[in-house]
Amino acid sequence: MRKSKPKKRHLLPDPKFNDTLVTRFVNDLMVDGKKSTAYTVFYDSLEMVSKKVKDTEVQPLDVWKKALENITPNVEVKSRRVGGATFQVPMEIRPERKESISIKNMILYARKRSGKSMADKLSAEIVAAYNEEGGAYKKKEDTHRMADANRAFAHFRF
Repeated sequence: MRKSKPKKRHLLPDPKFNDTLVTRFVNDLMVDGKKSTAYTVFYDSLEMVSKKVKDTEVQPLDVWKKALENITPNVEVKSRRVGGATFQVPMEIRPERKESISIKNMILYARKRSGKSMADKLSAEIVAAYNEEGGAYKKKEDTHRMADANRAFAHFRF
Protein backbone atom coordinates (compact mmCIF):
# COMPACT_ATOMS: atom_id res chain seq x y z
CA MET A 1 0.00 0.00 0.00
CA ARG A 2 2.90 2.37 -0.51
CA LYS A 3 1.61 4.13 -3.59
CA SER A 4 -2.15 3.83 -3.73
CA LYS A 5 -4.90 4.30 -1.23
CA PRO A 6 -7.35 1.44 -0.82
CA LYS A 7 -10.65 1.79 -2.69
CA LYS A 8 -13.56 3.16 -0.70
CA ARG A 9 -16.19 0.49 -0.18
CA HIS A 10 -19.70 1.69 -0.89
CA LEU A 11 -22.42 0.41 1.41
CA LEU A 12 -25.89 -0.53 0.27
CA PRO A 13 -28.71 1.41 1.95
CA ASP A 14 -30.81 -0.37 4.55
CA PRO A 15 -34.14 -1.94 3.47
CA LYS A 16 -36.52 0.08 5.67
CA PHE A 17 -35.28 3.69 5.54
CA ASN A 18 -33.08 3.45 2.43
CA ASP A 19 -30.20 5.15 4.26
CA THR A 20 -26.51 4.20 4.17
CA LEU A 21 -25.83 5.76 7.59
CA VAL A 22 -28.24 3.23 9.11
CA THR A 23 -26.26 0.46 7.41
CA ARG A 24 -23.00 1.79 8.88
CA PHE A 25 -24.59 1.92 12.32
CA VAL A 26 -25.97 -1.62 12.02
CA ASN A 27 -22.58 -2.91 10.81
CA ASP A 28 -20.96 -1.50 13.96
CA LEU A 29 -23.80 -2.82 16.12
CA MET A 30 -23.49 -6.31 14.64
CA VAL A 31 -21.85 -9.05 16.71
CA ASP A 32 -20.50 -12.33 15.27
CA GLY A 33 -21.76 -11.53 11.76
CA LYS A 34 -25.43 -11.57 12.77
CA LYS A 35 -26.65 -8.66 10.67
CA SER A 36 -30.35 -9.58 10.72
CA THR A 37 -30.25 -9.57 14.54
CA ALA A 38 -28.54 -6.18 14.49
CA TYR A 39 -31.22 -4.79 12.13
CA THR A 40 -33.92 -6.14 14.45
CA VAL A 41 -32.29 -4.50 17.48
CA PHE A 42 -31.95 -1.18 15.65
CA TYR A 43 -35.52 -1.09 14.29
CA ASP A 44 -36.96 -2.15 17.68
CA SER A 45 -34.98 0.58 19.41
CA LEU A 46 -36.33 3.17 16.95
CA GLU A 47 -39.87 1.99 17.73
CA MET A 48 -39.15 2.44 21.44
CA VAL A 49 -37.76 5.92 20.70
CA SER A 50 -40.98 6.82 18.88
CA LYS A 51 -42.96 5.80 21.98
CA LYS A 52 -40.67 7.84 24.25
CA VAL A 53 -40.88 11.05 22.18
CA LYS A 54 -44.44 10.65 20.88
CA ASP A 55 -45.49 14.07 22.23
CA THR A 56 -43.23 15.78 19.67
CA GLU A 57 -43.89 15.58 15.93
CA VAL A 58 -40.39 14.22 15.12
CA GLN A 59 -39.78 10.96 13.26
CA PRO A 60 -37.68 8.39 15.18
CA LEU A 61 -35.03 8.31 12.43
CA ASP A 62 -34.67 12.11 12.72
CA VAL A 63 -34.34 11.75 16.52
CA TRP A 64 -31.55 9.19 15.96
CA LYS A 65 -29.75 11.42 13.44
CA LYS A 66 -30.01 14.44 15.74
CA ALA A 67 -28.71 12.30 18.63
CA LEU A 68 -25.72 11.22 16.52
CA GLU A 69 -25.12 14.86 15.57
CA ASN A 70 -25.20 15.86 19.26
CA ILE A 71 -22.49 13.36 20.21
CA THR A 72 -20.22 14.00 17.22
CA PRO A 73 -16.90 15.56 18.34
CA ASN A 74 -15.22 18.29 16.27
CA VAL A 75 -11.71 17.95 17.70
CA GLU A 76 -9.67 15.23 19.36
CA VAL A 77 -6.27 15.03 21.00
CA LYS A 78 -3.44 12.94 19.59
CA SER A 79 -0.18 12.15 21.34
CA ARG A 80 2.84 13.74 19.69
CA ARG A 81 6.40 13.19 20.85
CA VAL A 82 8.61 16.27 20.64
CA GLY A 83 12.13 16.17 22.08
CA GLY A 84 11.53 13.47 24.67
CA ALA A 85 8.26 14.93 25.91
CA THR A 86 4.81 13.70 24.87
CA PHE A 87 2.20 16.37 24.18
CA GLN A 88 -1.52 15.98 23.71
CA VAL A 89 -2.06 17.93 20.49
CA PRO A 90 -5.63 18.98 19.57
CA MET A 91 -6.52 18.19 15.96
CA GLU A 92 -9.53 18.57 13.68
CA ILE A 93 -11.30 15.33 12.74
CA ARG A 94 -12.16 14.21 9.21
CA PRO A 95 -15.94 13.99 8.54
CA GLU A 96 -15.89 10.18 8.06
CA ARG A 97 -14.01 9.74 11.33
CA LYS A 98 -16.43 12.07 13.15
CA GLU A 99 -19.31 9.86 12.02
CA SER A 100 -17.45 6.71 12.98
CA ILE A 101 -16.53 7.99 16.45
CA SER A 102 -20.10 9.08 17.21
CA ILE A 103 -21.53 5.73 16.08
CA LYS A 104 -18.99 3.74 18.11
CA ASN A 105 -19.50 5.88 21.22
CA MET A 106 -23.29 5.54 21.05
CA ILE A 107 -23.06 1.74 20.76
CA LEU A 108 -20.39 1.50 23.48
CA TYR A 109 -22.37 3.52 26.02
CA ALA A 110 -25.61 1.76 25.08
CA ARG A 111 -23.94 -1.59 25.84
CA LYS A 112 -22.75 -0.27 29.21
CA ARG A 113 -26.27 0.82 30.21
CA SER A 114 -28.47 -1.26 32.45
CA GLY A 115 -31.65 -2.60 30.89
CA LYS A 116 -33.39 -5.71 29.67
CA SER A 117 -32.61 -5.91 25.97
CA MET A 118 -30.06 -4.23 23.72
CA ALA A 119 -32.93 -2.49 21.89
CA ASP A 120 -34.08 -1.03 25.21
CA LYS A 121 -30.57 0.14 26.12
CA LEU A 122 -29.95 1.60 22.66
CA SER A 123 -33.25 3.49 22.65
CA ALA A 124 -32.44 4.94 26.09
CA GLU A 125 -29.02 6.09 24.84
CA ILE A 126 -30.56 7.61 21.68
CA VAL A 127 -33.09 9.60 23.71
CA ALA A 128 -30.37 10.69 26.17
CA ALA A 129 -28.10 11.86 23.33
CA TYR A 130 -31.05 13.64 21.69
CA ASN A 131 -31.59 15.54 24.95
CA GLU A 132 -27.83 16.26 25.20
CA GLU A 133 -27.14 13.99 28.15
CA GLY A 134 -25.93 10.43 28.73
CA GLY A 135 -22.56 8.70 28.47
CA ALA A 136 -21.83 9.34 24.79
CA TYR A 137 -22.59 13.07 25.12
CA LYS A 138 -20.39 13.27 28.22
CA LYS A 139 -17.55 11.60 26.27
CA LYS A 140 -17.83 14.27 23.55
CA GLU A 141 -17.77 17.04 26.14
CA ASP A 142 -14.70 15.50 27.83
CA THR A 143 -12.92 15.25 24.45
CA HIS A 144 -13.64 18.91 23.73
CA ARG A 145 -12.53 19.93 27.22
CA MET A 146 -9.28 18.00 26.81
CA ALA A 147 -8.62 19.64 23.43
CA ASP A 148 -9.38 23.07 24.88
CA ALA A 149 -7.01 22.49 27.80
CA ASN A 150 -4.19 21.52 25.43
CA ARG A 151 -4.77 24.34 22.95
CA ALA A 152 -1.31 25.71 23.76
CA PHE A 153 0.28 22.74 21.97
CA ALA A 154 -1.70 23.22 18.74
CA HIS A 155 1.42 24.47 16.97
CA PHE A 156 2.85 20.91 17.17
CA ARG A 157 0.23 19.78 14.63
CA PHE A 158 1.56 17.48 11.92
